[in-house]
Formats: sequence, structure tokens, C-alpha cells
Amino acid sequence: MDHVAFEEEIKKVIMPVLEGQGLDLVELHFIQGRIGSIVRLMTDRPCGGITVGDCAYMNRKIGEALEASGLIKDNYNLEVFSPGLDRPLKVKSDFSRCINKQVKFFLREAIHGKIEIQGGIEKVGEETVSVKVGDDILDLPLSNISMAKQVIK
Repeated sequence: MDHVAFEEEIKKVIMPVLEGQGLDLVELHFIQGRIGSIVRLMTDRPCGGITVGDCAYMNRKIGEALEASGLIKDNYNLEVFSPGLDRPLKVKSDFSRCINKQVKFFLREAIHGKIEIQGGIEKVGEETVSVKVGDDILDLPLSNISMAKQVIK
């Protein structure tokens, strides 16, 4: 099974556990090493605000689910952590949470000659994020956003 497919199988095991606690999966990385692997999960609440205690609890619960599934045959370490203030914005709900906030966007293809754009999110549509840059409103296609982060002052 290839790496991407294996991460999808891990998601199938852990998503019911996360959803049962009202948490979102922000990122999942499976890193296979010679002497063991790492399953690294970034989780958060839909409106933000996950605690260290939440992460510790989820580490135990997700660990139990992974062990019961038998999916990972070798030794591994499980890391469950919060995204912190500089959480990457990836999906529509991430952008919706940041309406009226300043965000820095890194684009796959330039818009108006720029691949980095910073502005306030005005609205989020099905396929675009409307961003106020100066006096202009730019509609950035979600498919063109490589990475985005809220600007923390």
C-alpha cells in the first residue's frame, strides 16, 4: 500500500474518535523510520481552542483505536498536538473561521503578478475566498491556495 493510501486508512480509524469528541483533523503525517514510525496528528475544535489535556486524552483514545485496528504492525510513536496560533489554513471551514481577520496567502499561480497576498477575508464561497487587499477585493480560488496562515500581531 502506498504512503497516501496508508494515511487514508489511518484516517478511517481515527476520525470516529476525533468526531466523537467534537474535534477536527487539521493534519496527519505518517513518517516511517528504520527503528520505528511516527503518527503525527494536528487536531483542533471547529471554533478553535484545544488544550494540552485534550491532546493527552486524545493521544490515549487514538492510540487505543490504532492498536485495536492492527493497522500499524511495527513500533510507532503517536503525537497529538494543537495547531497553535499560527495554524495553517487549508479547507473552507478554516477560512470561514478567519472572516474579518488578516491572512497571508501563498499561491500556486500568481494573481496580478503576486504569489504572496495578504489581506482581510471578506467572505468564503464554495470555491473561492474573497480577500480585501487595500481598496480591492480579490477572489482567490481555493484550488490556487498552496498555504495560508492568519497574521498574528
